[in-house]
Amino acid sequence: MDGIIVLDKPQDFTSFDAVAVVRGITRERRIGHTGTLDPMATGVLPLLLGKATKAVSLLPDTDKAYEASFRFGEARDTGDVTGALLHTDDTNIPEDALRAVLPQFTGDILQVPPMYSAVSVNGQRLYKLARQGIEVEREARPIHIEQLELLEYDPQTRTGKLAVTCSKGTYIRTLIEDIAAAVSTCGVMTALRRTAACGFTLADAVPLEELRAHKETDDVESFLRPVDKLFSSLPAVHVTQAQGQRYLNGGALDFARCRAPRILIPEGENVTIYCGEKFLGLARFTQGELRYVKSFAAE
Repeated sequence: MDGIIVLDKPQDFTSFDAVAVVRGITRERRIGHTGTLDPMATGVLPLLLGKATKAVSLLPDTDKAYEASFRFGEARDTGDVTGALLHTDDTNIPEDALRAVLPQFTGDILQVPPMYSAVSVNGQRLYKLARQGIEVEREARPIHIEQLELLEYDPQTRTGKLAVTCSKGTYIRTLIEDIAAAVSTCGVMTALRRTAACGFTLADAVPLEELRAHKETDDVESFLRPVDKLFSSLPAVHVTQAQGQRYLNGGALDFARCRAPRILIPEGENVTIYCGEKFLGLARFTQGELRYVKSFAAE
């Protein structure tokens, strides 16, 4: 079984749990995911099946989108409600004060990764150190927040919800902590739902129970999406049968002789290769040539 199943991951499942369950449903041994989603989080989790697993190391850097609920007035060691309570704060935060600080968290910003994260420092995972009660200094890393919108806020309960579109490597719970600090209080994330990832949205996602139900009718393959959907953000180049065969044999193609979009393709950029409607794979634009990267064509 080759392709992508976009799972609407349920709460309290790790990404590895999701892979294991879908492996049992589909009976496909080769399954990978496109990036971890914390157990408390729900939403879009693209799973790669069969030959699609070859795409894991080649995925374009695309933004992810979330809806994140928060509560001001408490701080926890994990940055979300699953952690131990560190301290509380009774400061009242008016909505206009909250809205006033949001612009400083958009665009290119720096973020210090949380201790409870998979980031490595001196060869050790931060979350492993955190579980031992050890905190180490972390360097701030550049991230990009494309969109940050306040969807809901109740000043009485100091609870609300944010819509966030951001780059890979952004920690939403840390973003909430930083926003809380900017309005002179503390805060935690109370829920997280990923609404988009790898070019897929919730409209593309199937709940786990629905996937299980289709196992009984042997119709799971109806949820499979083609692997080239992962690369829809890349320029598409169309080749002839002869050029396609040369590409599949590992040969370079003269870019000027291919049908390509009339845009400037940066040196070293990957492109998708099609022969007619058939997706062949990826090539890299180098010195006027398209050089073979990876084939996804049926063998």
